[in-house]
Amino acid sequence: MSHGVGYTKKLAEPGAGSREPGAGSREPGAGSREPTFGLSPEWLLVDGKPFVDGLVLSHPEQVARLRRVCPEAVEAAVVAGDPCFDRMLAARAHRDRFRRALGVRRGQRLVVLNSTWNPEGLFGSGDQDILPGLLPRLAAELPADEYRLAAVLHPNIWYGHGPGQVRAWLDEACRAGLTLIDPVRGWRQAVLAADVVVGDFGAVSYYAATLDIHVLMAADGRGRLDPETPLASFVQHAPQLDPHSPLREQVERLLAGEHSRSDATNGVTSAPGASARLLQQHFYRLMNLPEPVAPALLEPLPLPAYDPPRRTAPLRVRTQVDGVDVWIERSAVSPYGAPGDAHVAVHDDTRDPAALEVADLITRDGVPDDPRLGGWRRWSADVMRGHPQCGMAVFVTGPHTCAVRTREGALFRLTADTDTDTDTGADLDPAAYASSLYAWLSTGGRVPPAGVQLRVHAAGGVHPVCVEPVTPLPRSATGAR
Repeated sequence: MSHGVGYTKKLAEPGAGSREPGAGSREPGAGSREPTFGLSPEWLLVDGKPFVDGLVLSHPEQVARLRRVCPEAVEAAVVAGDPCFDRMLAARAHRDRFRRALGVRRGQRLVVLNSTWNPEGLFGSGDQDILPGLLPRLAAELPADEYRLAAVLHPNIWYGHGPGQVRAWLDEACRAGLTLIDPVRGWRQAVLAADVVVGDFGAVSYYAATLDIHVLMAADGRGRLDPETPLASFVQHAPQLDPHSPLREQVERLLAGEHSRSDATNGVTSAPGASARLLQQHFYRLMNLPEPVAPALLEPLPLPAYDPPRRTAPLRVRTQVDGVDVWIERSAVSPYGAPGDAHVAVHDDTRDPAALEVADLITRDGVPDDPRLGGWRRWSADVMRGHPQCGMAVFVTGPHTCAVRTREGALFRLTADTDTDTDTGADLDPAAYASSLYAWLSTGGRVPPAGVQLRVHAAGGVHPVCVEPVTPLPRSATGAR
């Protein structure tokens, strides 16, 4: 069975350099003498005969290619669909669950980076070295509250280089909010949750396209695909990433444009939803046994653990205030000449302690009565004592709540005005609400004893958030630094 979308890649033939002259001399397609991995005499025959009892193919076009390049193996071929695609097809109804599991909030777009295992893949990028420059730019150019970043890397990347090395290479990006997806158990759910896949010529990009997900091709792997495959045609016609142009504009243009899947869906499988039944028929036929009465069913995709982004790199926050309306945009780097006031928010667990010395806001997340911190009140008081330049300490206590202490000693609880039944109302990172309060107080806003509701504008929506005093405000508490 293929472990990707059919048999697509051209790889060095096994035993190259030791084969007898003339062996495997058939043309695998379009004038290339290099065999297609898994679908050529070099991979299928021993002493001129197929060494497998069943060669599972997902589409008749693969049978046609097999007949051209290795007719001796056609007798072993069986078209039995694609169980991987069928599992994804069945799980499409759970897209919103998968998005929430990744901490994707309403109005956010999930961008999934994907790389196959190949020197010309996105993680290898041949001699262009795209990914090292792409990741920090994505974190800088895509605002934190409008975009969520995740990466799906081929399992061989993890185990070829080692998980520790991969995490070390991507550490800076992870501190800026990138999440690394489990390469075996979680990648399908991440793809289903995505708005955009920035990928390469691997199977994941093709699967995404078949499921109506926008794909931006960052590494097309020219010369590495059998040109007769549907995947090669898709890669050739997919929108291409320009690594030298602004990334946000390219992503937004892709999302705003008309989505065309080309012939992607038809190229994955000729029997969508039927692979379990077809495989069961084939297996029992090989064993010469009657099929079970019970229907053949595939394991559903599991719901991943809750894995929201954890940004410990400093965020530059730009705000504009008009009454109780606050416009906010948070990103790793402030665009030159961007309008509005600016402040810096830094997580308490930042890698760079010097960043805490210049932070306007210091944030943390966890259980509000964590005994290690002495509770959120003690933690926030410690922050104020230890960092005299800090204007607000922010403790995120849940997906929609946080507690803050101002430099003047005022304590507030911020609660998003959500409607979970209808999935409307506020849905931002609570630290963004705290930054909005900081900006509002800095322009002279005062929180009355009964509290106030701010309207936070971000991620294409308006997010109502209630600000309530936890203790009476001191007379001098104007909120200004």
